[in-house]
Amino acid sequence: MEAQSILVVDDEPDMRLALSHALSRSGHSVECASSGFEALEKFRKDNYSMVITDMKMPEMTGMELLGKVKGMSPQVPVIMITAYGTINNAVEAMQEGASDYILKPFSAETLEATVKKAGMSLHDQKRVNVNIIDDEGSPEPKRIITRDKELNNVLSLARDVAPSNATVLIQGESGTGKELLASYIHHYSGRKDSPYVAVNCAALPENLAESELFGHERGSFTGAVGRKIGKFELANDGTILLDEITEMPLQLQAKLLRVLQEREIDRVGGSRPVPIDIRVIAVSNIDLKKAVREGRFREDLYYRINVIPLYIPPLRERKHDIPLLAEFFLEKYNSRNARKMTGIADETISLLLKYGWKGNVRELENTIERAVLLGKGDVLLPKHLFLEDREDSRKEALKVRVGTSVREMEKELIFQTLREVGDNRTQAAELLGISIRTLRNKLKEYNDENICQA
Repeated sequence: MEAQSILVVDDEPDMRLALSHALSRSGHSVECASSGFEALEKFRKDNYSMVITDMKMPEMTGMELLGKVKGMSPQVPVIMITAYGTINNAVEAMQEGASDYILKPFSAETLEATVKKAGMSLHDQKRVNVNIIDDEGSPEPKRIITRDKELNNVLSLARDVAPSNATVLIQGESGTGKELLASYIHHYSGRKDSPYVAVNCAALPENLAESELFGHERGSFTGAVGRKIGKFELANDGTILLDEITEMPLQLQAKLLRVLQEREIDRVGGSRPVPIDIRVIAVSNIDLKKAVREGRFREDLYYRINVIPLYIPPLRERKHDIPLLAEFFLEKYNSRNARKMTGIADETISLLLKYGWKGNVRELENTIERAVLLGKGDVLLPKHLFLEDREDSRKEALKVRVGTSVREMEKELIFQTLREVGDNRTQAAELLGISIRTLRNKLKEYNDENICQA
């Protein structure tokens, strides 16, 4: 096992000595501190790859020390030492970010095994997976950057299935990078040099959706002055991305099912089917099983597209990615805007780790971009993030004023949410707990009301 630089913290001299001897015999470099305050002072001055601390200490407890260490260096493993009577506290410490705990009394073998396990976890965290996706239509390469074990497993599976023709279903919250993963699959498929066509199903006009997807022949309906090639034909030999697939009308879902089964499309007004050879990737930020139960999505279509299911975990479950992505976005927007912020303060990283990130990576990127543009100085500080202001403004918008109708409050909430997310309707619908189609209908109602009142 790789030798670690370990800081041992315990108020009992005999325990410090015993831990130091046991760890040193295993080849580790060991420093000791008799209190949490001394430990923090040493931690700020030197680089330690691991901290082992007693849970119960005077002045500053092990839990308090854990929080401060994680605030400064989230990636450093912290092992807690606890007596049987405080086992519940040890479990709480694990929930707060501790890597493991050792129950007193323990042997040198138990200590070494625990340190080895934490060291392996640290090694996994340090492995940063940077996947570059070249896209000729984009001014700069797309990147998937992560050190998260679960997301790396998803990327590995995606790359394994990319050369096949299997339909892929990607699910995850808004802003997690589902479209980026779809591009990744196309990039590593045999269709890389063929068309890649992305379709937002929620944005398809209801009366023209079939024509947009499958095309139409001249004269097939009023206004059809010529033949139109639909998105599926445009993607022939390549990949088609069906984003927000749950927003596709049920009637159109039946026609999509036939396309996937027969591998041919019927243009509106056409006399014969047109064969196609495409890879289909479906994307949804809504649980498709739930949509099936609610009758909003066909069960047979769900099973047809759910051949290779991939799920991208939300950013709040990928804490180790937050500092990594923040640094990447800092460098990106420094370069793009000729700024010279050299780093991110530890307190800022701590705040980023505590924030909920309902908009996931997209929200984090927007936050760092704004901080780079509005912040002053060489270091990105907590005050540059404006996170608290945004939370306060959101709470202010939800205050109920006496005499306001439910409909007016609903309208105000919808418009406030849209302002908060920069008019991103998909993200607003998710935050409001409604479908994008419902949101669109509500906005149309409000617009019609304004026209009538004018």
